[in-house]
Amino acid sequence: MAHFPQEPLYQDVLRLIRLEGDIADLEIEGEVPAGLDGAFYRVHPDPQFPPKYPHDQFFNGDGMVSMFRIRDGRIDFRQRYAKTDKWKLENAAGKSLFGQYRNPLTDDPSVEGAIRGTANTNVMVHAGKLFAMKEDSPCLLMDKDDLSTEGYTGFDGVLGDAPFAAHPKIDHETGNFCGFGYAVDGPLTEACHYFEIDPAGKVVRKADFTVPYYTMLHDFCIAGDYAVFNVSPYHSDWGVLEQHHPHFYYDRELPFYLGVLRRDGDGSDMRWFRMEPSVCGCHVMNAFQDGTKIHFDLPTSKTGSLPFFPEKDGRPFDPQEAVTELMRFTVDLASNSDLIQSMEPLGKMPGEFPRIDDRFAGRPYRHGWMITYDFDNPYNGPPGPFAGVINSLTHYDHATGEEQSWWCGPDGALQEPAFIPRAADAPEGDGWLIALVDNHVTNYSDLCIFDALDVARGPICRAKLPIRLRQGLHGNWADGSKLEDKLAA
Repeated sequence: MAHFPQEPLYQDVLRLIRLEGDIADLEIEGEVPAGLDGAFYRVHPDPQFPPKYPHDQFFNGDGMVSMFRIRDGRIDFRQRYAKTDKWKLENAAGKSLFGQYRNPLTDDPSVEGAIRGTANTNVMVHAGKLFAMKEDSPCLLMDKDDLSTEGYTGFDGVLGDAPFAAHPKIDHETGNFCGFGYAVDGPLTEACHYFEIDPAGKVVRKADFTVPYYTMLHDFCIAGDYAVFNVSPYHSDWGVLEQHHPHFYYDRELPFYLGVLRRDGDGSDMRWFRMEPSVCGCHVMNAFQDGTKIHFDLPTSKTGSLPFFPEKDGRPFDPQEAVTELMRFTVDLASNSDLIQSMEPLGKMPGEFPRIDDRFAGRPYRHGWMITYDFDNPYNGPPGPFAGVINSLTHYDHATGEEQSWWCGPDGALQEPAFIPRAADAPEGDGWLIALVDNHVTNYSDLCIFDALDVARGPICRAKLPIRLRQGLHGNWADGSKLEDKLAA
C-alpha cells in the first residue's frame, strides 16, 4: 500500500500524477495554427513508489515523459514512464530500492552498482530516437512515437556508461547534437568530456577536460567554433553523502568560472576565466562568438538560487539574493588575463528557464524568452516551491531592449516553453511558443500556444487536459518531418 510522506514535496503544487495513458483529440479553445505539424515532448519527475527518504529532492523522481502530437488542427496526448534500469528494478520489487538524490550510499544493497538514473530532466528527438536525459547517467533511448523504452546506450562504446548531457544544443549548420558529461570518472570527480553526435547517431567529436572544482555542471552553450561551460559554486564531497545531507551545497568562497574550448579540438586548449566575488547561474539562454570575444547570456543570482541546496556556512536561504536576472558575460580569448571581462544586465524582468529560437544556438541572435517573476501580481493557489513566482512569460528583444510579458493569472504558474519556427526558413523569432500553464486551484493544465513575438496577447490556443501535470523540468519541439506517427488517426 502506497503511503507517500505528508510533505510539500508530494502535496499541493507538487502532487504526484503516476499516470500513463493516451488522450486522442484534446479539447481546444481557440485555433491550432494552420499547418502546424510536430510534437512537443517534455518530462517531469514522478516517483512510482514512496521514497526511502521522505525529505529528498523534488527532482529525484522517475521520469514521466509527455508527448503532445500536433497536426491537422488537432492535438493528441500520450504519457509514459521512462523505464530506466532503476524503474524496472523497483517495479519488480514493488517498492523503492534507490535512496537519496545522487547518493549511492543510501541504496538498498540489492541494487549496488546498478545505473541510478531517472531520465527525468530533458527529452529531445535526434537520430530517429527520443533521447531521455539526466546528467548523472547515460542516455536512455525511447521510441519517439509510442514512447516505449529501448534502454541505455553508450553510442557504440564511445561514451560508455559515462554521465550524459541534460542540456544539449543542436548545431543547425551541421545537425550535430552537442553535449557533454561531467563526473565521468565516477561520483564527485572533476573529469568531463565534450562530444558531438551527428544526425545518424555517431559520435564524431570528443574532447576531455576537467573543471576547477566538482560542481553541478548543469548547462552549457556552443558559441561558433567554441563550447562554453559555466561553473557555479555548487560543490560536494563524500562526507556530505556519508551524512545523508543534500548532494550539493553552495560555497560562496569558490569563484564563478567560464570555460572555453574549441569544439574541433581534444580539450587541451580549455581556458578558464573566473569572477570573484562569485555569482550563480544554471540555465543558459545563448552564447556567440564575436571575433576573439565570447558573449554568454545567463540568468544569474548573487548567491545560490536553489533553496534545497543549503549554504556551506549554514546561513539561511535569502530569496532576494536568489532572484535570477539575465546577464551577458564577456571573455576575450586574445587577453592574457584569466578574468571575465564584463558582466552586464541584458534584461529587466527577472526569471529563469530561458529559451531561444533554437536555429540560432551558438550564433548572434535577437530574441529570447523566459518564465519570469512578476512579484507585483497576487497568487491565490496552494503553497509550494516557486508556486506564486513563475507566473509570467516574457519576450526579450536584445536589439531594441524592449520586453513584453503575459501574466498567467492569480491561480497558477507556467512551465518551461519551447520555440516552434513558422517554417524552416522563417526569420528568427517568427513562429510560436508552446508551454504548459497550470491552474493550481482547479488542478488542470492547459497546453498553450503563443505568437512568439506577441506573447503579451496571451495564448492563441489552449489544449485543455483533464488533469494537471506535475511541474516539469525541460522539453523540446520536434518537427513533423522527424516523426513517424503511430497515434490513432
